[in-house]
Amino acid sequence: MRHLKKGKKLRRKRDQRNALLRIMAGNLIMHEKIKTTETKAKVLRPFVEKLITKGKAGDLHSVRYLARFLEEKARKKALKLAERYKDRPGGYTRIIKLGHRKRDGAKMAIIEFVK
Repeated sequence: MRHLKKGKKLRRKRDQRNALLRIMAGNLIMHEKIKTTETKAKVLRPFVEKLITKGKAGDLHSVRYLARFLEEKARKKALKLAERYKDRPGGYTRIIKLGHRKRDGAKMAIIEFVK
């Protein structure tokens, strides 16, 4: 039973799931918009928003925290994004649903940063 278990497993083991989230977060931060499945977008959203919120502090601890999850280029871009959203209390991303993928019928979505 999954009592008090948060989040989706995405049919992956923990290490694979964490690697997937880190890679997708880096790509989202670098390109500011990615196309993925709806479920992955819903799992990625709180992960990225917590990173941006942490980057808003701008101190050494937050920079090192971002370095744990992101590569150097993505980390620098995340700090710039954090400056952009300095006055915004949250809700940095949006998910736009696209419909079903043709080959396997998976629900697709675009996750992007709000301007």
